[in-house]
Amino acid sequence: MGMTVGSGSQIHYKQNRLKQLRAFCHAARTGSVSAAAEKIFLSQPTVSLQIQALEREFSTVLFERRGPKIRLTPEGDLLFQMAEPLVEGMDKLHEAFATQCGRVDQGVLNIAAGESTILYILPDPISAFVEQYPGIELKLHNVTGRDGLAMLRADEADLAVGSMMEIPDDITYRPFVTYQPTLITPKNHPLAEKTTVTLEEIAPYGLILPPRHLSTWRLVDLVFKQHNLGYRVTMEAGGWEVIKKYVELGLGISIVTDVCLTGEENLGMIPIGQYFPKRSYGIVQRRGKFLSPQTKCFIKTLDRAFADRVVEPQPQTVGDAEWEDAFLG
Repeated sequence: MGMTVGSGSQIHYKQNRLKQLRAFCHAARTGSVSAAAEKIFLSQPTVSLQIQALEREFSTVLFERRGPKIRLTPEGDLLFQMAEPLVEGMDKLHEAFATQCGRVDQGVLNIAAGESTILYILPDPISAFVEQYPGIELKLHNVTGRDGLAMLRADEADLAVGSMMEIPDDITYRPFVTYQPTLITPKNHPLAEKTTVTLEEIAPYGLILPPRHLSTWRLVDLVFKQHNLGYRVTMEAGGWEVIKKYVELGLGISIVTDVCLTGEENLGMIPIGQYFPKRSYGIVQRRGKFLSPQTKCFIKTLDRAFADRVVEPQPQTVGDAEWEDAFLG
């Protein structure tokens, strides 16, 4: 009799353990018991009790509590690394099973990307993906910088697609295509007919650049200073479509990445890769993230779309210091 009761209790306990681990993982990701409770539709006291039960079971403290925010202890971080794939695997079991049976015809895929990526990189692969998997609900989030990475860290996005110059330690970045830096001018500009230009030739002309807080401006400033040259910015404009239009109107010249150039613009275009770095676009994910079947299918679609494109080596991984425009353009 004791054996039977014990067995039933053990099964019940294991069912509870998954709930406890799910509550723990959401609290670890959000840094907040209340945010975790909201995410998994439980009350705050319930989530707290589930975390306390885990702490009793493992005879350890999983979180440091500092006011409303909580932070993983070293033991908590270890359990999080072990538990997160288990919880995500169980949560995605139905979708994974359907995929193994050859049926990826349902579910939701959340993609975070900046405006330039949405305009110039994603149209073809997204069209191919929607055609192949019409039953998957696709949510495309137009975000930049901190917002995009925050979505990845909070599991509000399955992946991001963008151009990264600095890569935080908890993020992975796999580039799939590289584009070239290009000087654009009006068609009737003195530089328009040249096949190569020097910085000395560019310096006298007014530049149209993206807003000062974005990396393009910092990069232009750095390159001109390295060559002991001055430069003039005659206009600050947001978005490459806007910049191209005002260059066409003769209001200045600009330095862009040729991802935004279709060849149909009424512009002079001169490569300037000897001065400015190439820019890659790639798949951005939270390190250790469980890949849903929908995510895997979209990554395969992206790789197919850019299979014949060049991919350049990537910047060295750095910490969390500067990545406010992680998804550039």
